[in-house]
Amino acid sequence: MNLTKLPVYTVSQINGYLKQLLEADPLLQSLLIRGEISNYKRYPSGHHYFSLKDDKGSIRCVLFRGDAARLRFQPDNGMSVLAFGRVSVFPRDGQYQMYCTELIEDGRGALDLAFERLRRKLEEEGLFDPARKRPLPPWPGRIALVTSPAGAAVRDMIRILGARWPMTGVLVVPVRVQGEGAAQEIAAAIDQVNRRADIDLIITGRGGGSREDLWAFNEEPVARAIARSNIPVISAVGHEPDVTIADYVADLRAATPSNAAELAVPDQAQVRHRLTQLGRRLAAAQQARLRAGRQELRRLADSRAMRQPKAPIQDGRLLADRARERLSAAMWVGLKQARGKLARLSAGLDAMSPLGVLGRGYAIAMGEQGVVTQLAQVEPGQALDVMLSDGTLRCEVRGKEEGQWQKKS
Repeated sequence: MNLTKLPVYTVSQINGYLKQLLEADPLLQSLLIRGEISNYKRYPSGHHYFSLKDDKGSIRCVLFRGDAARLRFQPDNGMSVLAFGRVSVFPRDGQYQMYCTELIEDGRGALDLAFERLRRKLEEEGLFDPARKRPLPPWPGRIALVTSPAGAAVRDMIRILGARWPMTGVLVVPVRVQGEGAAQEIAAAIDQVNRRADIDLIITGRGGGSREDLWAFNEEPVARAIARSNIPVISAVGHEPDVTIADYVADLRAATPSNAAELAVPDQAQVRHRLTQLGRRLAAAQQARLRAGRQELRRLADSRAMRQPKAPIQDGRLLADRARERLSAAMWVGLKQARGKLARLSAGLDAMSPLGVLGRGYAIAMGEQGVVTQLAQVEPGQALDVMLSDGTLRCEVRGKEEGQWQKKS
């Protein structure tokens, strides 16, 4: 063989090629393997590394932290388990190994694995979110029971509903609750009830049984039908320890079918007792209000206004008389003050009046431009009018002499 004609590959290329081959095989991408755990080790990173073996061989496995967080048991060496995952090659080491996504104890079986896978799928879609769950109607007019018509569960629910709240009508929608095709019947019945306008609440479930007997309520069609229902749904499957996928999706989970009937309607005895209490409280409140009204009536009857109806009018007259007296007195005081002020102002005006000045022996010279107060306002020969206290002199200026006026001796 001429080796020079063969292509040369690196180790990484071969490991990568083998990885592509393994990951292209659908069988190796969805495997369920039973084996015994050996060489188990949990690293500080949270990843789990171990091998699965039987009497003829072993395979290396890894369970990463995110998937390991969902484990419901603590793995250990020698434990028989079912591992679900895919097989691929780790290119760095060139060794193939199983990448596990789920790990369950072998005793739990395939049903547990299917349950966990569907539960996780629906939870990731938000079907279990408490925010999407609706409250139950407080006074349902009609309830649909999606269950087997022959079981004890339906008889118990009808009996309890009738005893607790006989005003509610009951519609039994018969379906198979176990066996092949039961899940599809239950889902179709829930959809059928939703097309009616007279149903306020749906109860779906059955009595107790084995895990296999209850399995119809762990199937995806039932979960989807409950999730898309426009009518609130109570899930009532088996006994109290039994938990199904339907319980997670429903608006309310009941421990048993009988418990579902108790949760669906009020208890007429309790309602009657409550109404009796409210009636007593209402009567007591009315009596208290009547007593208060009587006390107020007596108070008003004993009041001065009722005993002496004219008293307020008389009091008003007295107040009006007193107000009139005070107003009159105030007006006279104001008038007196105004008269005194007027007299003072008149005296001041008289003191400043030019006529008063003339009466004391003074005269006022009037020229063409008005009162003459300075020599510059007149010239010799100019005519002046000199006002006296009893008349006017027609004068002519003969001359001017500057200086302060002095009395001639």
